[in-house]
Amino acid sequence: MEHSGNIILVNGASSSGKSTLSKALQEKLELPFWHYSIDHLLAANILPQARIKSKEFSWADIRPQFFAGFHHSLPALAKAGNNLIVEHIVETQEWMTLLLELLAPFDVFFVGVHCPLPELERREVERTNRRIGEARQDFETVHRFGVYDLEIDSTQELDANVEKVISAWNTRKQPSAFQTMLEK
Repeated sequence: MEHSGNIILVNGASSSGKSTLSKALQEKLELPFWHYSIDHLLAANILPQARIKSKEFSWADIRPQFFAGFHHSLPALAKAGNNLIVEHIVETQEWMTLLLELLAPFDVFFVGVHCPLPELERREVERTNRRIGEARQDFETVHRFGVYDLEIDSTQELDANVEKVISAWNTRKQPSAFQTMLEK
């Protein structure tokens, strides 16, 4: 019988600190966890970026399959026994519903990463690899589609947030936020 992996799903706006938190969690958790995100896939150059930039391929046409593939990869990785820290921006109710269905068999700990809009926009400008306006768009939608097991403020000290997440994960109670949302 396969051992299913655990999933810590980190949700927040672009530039909210999800990657920083996820990397720090990976370093501190007692069990081995993969840090998995859309950014990792993009950094691996899996998409035909040059052809998308030249408009030979339409990102609008490719995007739905790209995200569907990402979402469907999560249960496959967890079913194989991998523990996952998944950083994501849950953009729509449809995505949340799909994640609930796909991840229903797994132990999912759902973490909301909050950051005030002025700080998000400051970070977005500071980073050169973000489209200006994404943070504001995400800020207005990302936390509307569910409830969390834990919510943190990424303007607080990183080590304290990491300890908060680890402590809450180690003492997590049932039903989880995902189980509660599934029952509705």
